[in-house]
Amino acid sequence: MQSSSRFFDCLDRISASPTLQDLETTLDEVRHIYAISHMVLHVTRSATAANNPLLMLTYPPEWVKQYIARDYFSIDPVVRLGRRGFLPVEWSASKWDSGRACGFFKEAMAFGIGRQGVTLPVRGPQGERSLFTVTSTHPDSYWWQFRMDSMRDLQFLAHHLHDRAMVLSGMRKTADFPQLSRRELQCLQMTANGLLAKQICARLCISVSAVQLYLASARRKLTVATTSEAVAKATALELI
Repeated sequence: MQSSSRFFDCLDRISASPTLQDLETTLDEVRHIYAISHMVLHVTRSATAANNPLLMLTYPPEWVKQYIARDYFSIDPVVRLGRRGFLPVEWSASKWDSGRACGFFKEAMAFGIGRQGVTLPVRGPQGERSLFTVTSTHPDSYWWQFRMDSMRDLQFLAHHLHDRAMVLSGMRKTADFPQLSRRELQCLQMTANGLLAKQICARLCISVSAVQLYLASARRKLTVATTSEAVAKATALELI
């Protein structure tokens, strides 16, 4: 399946999932479509619940049972970093500061979680926070190529999964979407179509600084760190 075809296929599957159980099944389908080991959507906070209100994953049941029984939420270094930050957490590039963290990863690998992984923090319109994780047991060269080819897809999928999970779980009403101005939406739409700021300003007859201001405002309203994330989230919310 071509890259663009599999991406839109996955978006359609997520949108068509009528229940949380179906969405978790879709998550398993998506990880097979992308030929990687595991995917996880971990909602760490919502407007109605403060601590880990939702966990959807493809990990082996034995590891999930052990993770929950031993309250690994509190020591998992990826969760701790992801809760604080806005940027992707690349597992192999992070320096884990304790022997406990190293021991945790050795345990996870024993259950086939994978040596490689990346975790994408997601921010929702009402202070919601999620972590979307993808893991791999493939060789390093395969993983790095996958990262280069698929990071944009993963950012879109992370926001789409998060927003679908929020609605299906009842933790967010469908009306709880950020209100973007016409100019903000235009700038996001043109960015999604591959236009640069200089091209957008020519199309809209405004200055480059104005385009940058509209994009910055859109990022703030969508509670994301980058314009790529803003485009992904606006697309997931069907704003553009």
